[in-house]
Amino acid sequence: MVPALLRTALSRTTTDVDFFDLVTEVIDLRSFSNLWYWIVLAILWSSLSHWTLGVPYHLVTRARRGDAQAERDMRALVEINGTRLLSLTDQSAPVLLGVASFIASGLAVTGWLYRVEFLQALFLLLFPAMLVGGLTVLTARKLRRDGYENIARTLRLHRVTVQIMGVLFIFVTAFWGMYTNVTVGPLG
Repeated sequence: MVPALLRTALSRTTTDVDFFDLVTEVIDLRSFSNLWYWIVLAILWSSLSHWTLGVPYHLVTRARRGDAQAERDMRALVEINGTRLLSLTDQSAPVLLGVASFIASGLAVTGWLYRVEFLQALFLLLFPAMLVGGLTVLTARKLRRDGYENIARTLRLHRVTVQIMGVLFIFVTAFWGMYTNVTVGPLG
């Protein structure tokens, strides 16, 4: 019985199932009409606003309420993560900026000039994350310049700024996604 099934499977031609058709059915490249894109967008902004300079925000909240252990932990995490981030950017800032600019401009040009929806969606995920990365570097520099004083206040301001950016970019992404879905229409 097994050899008969094996012979039947091997005798099928490759025209029965085309690999590209299978991949495009499973992975929908129409990003703005795909639920998974919006889930990734929500997770991205949730993570960017929760982790401020590598410190979970609940630790910042506990430190602001007077928990001494939380304040020590927060300070240690900020000093460690800030030092690591600043040493990386001090050594390779031009390369990082060049790569980020290349990726962002490449996605923007190919996404909008050639009307590739997947690249537009990728740009609307990565470009704001790059801006938040730049803001994080500025926050780390400010904390180091101030001698790591008022850490909780600085991280709170950083988080509020990231949340404002999140609201703005989620609105822009939702607007562009709705516009794209209305003007392009369903495939097929």
